[in-house]
Amino acid sequence: MVTTTYQVQGMTCGHCVNSVSTEVGAIPGVTDVQVDLASGRVTVTSDNPLEQETVRAAVDEAGYDLVGA
Repeated sequence: MVTTTYQVQGMTCGHCVNSVSTEVGAIPGVTDVQVDLASGRVTVTSDNPLEQETVRAAVDEAGYDLVGA
């Protein structure tokens, strides 16, 4: 198992949290997603390391922006 934390910009409510959780959780191999609205952190646990671009695409699909490289 691999756990990685990402910073997401633009989340302001519970619906935002649900959208990000749903999209990131749909990535193959993801076993858990924890979203902290207050800090904007999304902690993802997966079977194997995820490509950052895959996570970025899921966050983008939810309507938000992955911060950082």
